Amino acid sequence: MKPSVHDTYGSLGLLVELFVDLWSIMTSPVRILGIDPGLRRTGWGLITAQGTKLTYGACGIVTSDGDLPLALRLRELFEGIGRVVATQQPDEVAVEETFVNKDAQATLKLGHARAMALVVPALAGLPVFEYAANLIKKTVAGSGHAEKVQIQAMVRFLLPKAEFRVADAADALAIAITHASHRDSHALRKAHLPAGKRPNLTGQAAAGQGLEGKGFSAAAAARIEAALAKQN
Repeated sequence: MKPSVHDTYGSLGLLVELFVDLWSIMTSPVRILGIDPGLRRTGWGLITAQGTKLTYGACGIVTSDGDLPLALRLRELFEGIGRVVATQQPDEVAVEETFVNKDAQATLKLGHARAMALVVPALAGLPVFEYAANLIKKTVAGSGHAEKVQIQAMVRFLLPKAEFRVADAADALAIAITHASHRDSHALRKAHLPAGKRPNLTGQAAAGQGLEGKGFSAAAAARIEAALAKQN
């Protein structure tokens, strides 16, 4: 068995391995889906990040019918976000954390919607990251108390080709931009994980036949089947 750099050069070799891993992660193009949860409207925005370069992909909203019972509204969000994931084929997903306000009922409903935003990509086998609202504002606009108008202006500046008609889609793009700016820290923590705890998606291409064609692409179906198989 060929010795690793770490075996040969000790701590210095480990640092070299970490640097090579991080360089590979940060210079390879990655499709990032940002999701801004909301029971009435859930915004989504896709960008491609390669190093410091950001490229606009697409954006939009997933809506639910306010006249329906909560369970059916959540189903609409679940299915709508599932279609977005299947169509846009992201590599990573970023979701805004719940903002707790004085209206407990509104906060609870937002929590339900956020659960859909978390579970759909998780079932698809995608890594999901969460960011606080003030961190998103600070990353994109330079201030944790920036107004929506400032956020939208900076999104347009960072993604000149971005086309969004509603604030929810702009917020989702801002979430994706935030993740692109913080991927290096996540990659560093991942590099420190023991080898046995690092995610391994090998062999997923052979799964997913049962879900393919039911609102999911072959790749997304494979990820879902693999994720479900882990629970058995």
